[in-house]
Amino acid sequence: MSRIPIVIDCDPGHDDAIALMLAAASPEVELVGVTTVAGNATVDKTTRNALAVLELIGRTDLPVATGSDVPLERDLVTAEYVHGATGLDGPEVSEPTTRPHELGAVAFLAQILATSDQPMTLIPVGPLTNIAKLVAAHPELVKRIERIVLMGGSIGLGNITPAAEFNIYVDPEAADLVFRSGIDITMIGLDVTHRARLTSDHAEQLRPTGRAGAFVAGLLDFFVANYQRRMGFDGAPIHDALAVASLIWPDLVKTEPFAVEIDTTDGPSAGRTLVDRYHVTGREPNARVGTSVDSERFAGLLLERIASLD
Repeated sequence: MSRIPIVIDCDPGHDDAIALMLAAASPEVELVGVTTVAGNATVDKTTRNALAVLELIGRTDLPVATGSDVPLERDLVTAEYVHGATGLDGPEVSEPTTRPHELGAVAFLAQILATSDQPMTLIPVGPLTNIAKLVAAHPELVKRIERIVLMGGSIGLGNITPAAEFNIYVDPEAADLVFRSGIDITMIGLDVTHRARLTSDHAEQLRPTGRAGAFVAGLLDFFVANYQRRMGFDGAPIHDALAVASLIWPDLVKTEPFAVEIDTTDGPSAGRTLVDRYHVTGREPNARVGTSVDSERFAGLLLERIASLD
C-alpha cells in the first residue's frame, strides 16, 4: 500500500494533539514532519506541546519546526479559554527532551517540498499563517503541494464570533491568500467537526488501553467538561483529528465543491468563510467543503487507532 506523505501544521491544542497521534498510528499516511504556529496558544507553547506529544508516543524521530508567532497583519488572539493556560491542560505533560528543528517552519516546508520525490499533502489545523508565508515566499513550490486538507471555517455559524471559526479568524489575511492560491483545498469546517465528538464514555474506554490512551483520556476529561460548560455539548469536538481522518478514510466526510471567500474586513463578520453553497455568485469552486460526517464511525476508528499506540 502506498502511503500518503503528509506534514501537519498545528497549534496544539487538545484536538491537535489527538490529530498528531492519529497520524502517527495510521499506516495509510507517512507523517514526515510537523510545523507549529501561534493560535490556540503562543508558538513557544504549541511547539513545546507538539514535541511533548510526539515524545509520549515514541516518535522523537519526527522533526518539529517552529513557525509564525503572530498573524500576517493582526494582533494574535489565543484560546486559553478552550485549551487552558498551557494549551494542553488536563493530564500531566512532561517537558520534552528534544528540541525544534534548526529551520523555521516555512524554510522547513520549502525544503521538504523541494527534496521530496513525490508531492506532499499539507494538513494545517491551526491558523494558516505558515502556509500563506510558504506560498508567498516560494511560488515555484506550489506545484509540489499535492493538496491541502485544512481544519477551519464554516458554512454556518462560527465559534469565536457568530460569524467566524477560530483558525480563520486569527489570520484571515493568511486564509485569503491560501484560498486564492489555486491549490487543491479541502475545508473541514465546523459544519462537520461539531458533529465529530468524543465523550466522557469514550475517555473511559481509552483510559486502560495504555499510556497514549490514558493521556488522551486526560485530555478529554478537561476538554469535554469545557465544552459541556461553555456550549452545552455532550462531548468535545475533535476538530483537527477529523481533518486527518478525512484523508485516511476518504468516505468518512462528504465534501462538495464550493467557491469560498474570506472576509478580511474589521467588521462583525471578520474571518468568516463565505461559502457559496447555492452557487449564487457564479464563481468557480476553489475548495471542497465538508457537509456531513459519519460521527459514530469516526469515534470508533479514532479510539481504535489511539489504543493501538501502546
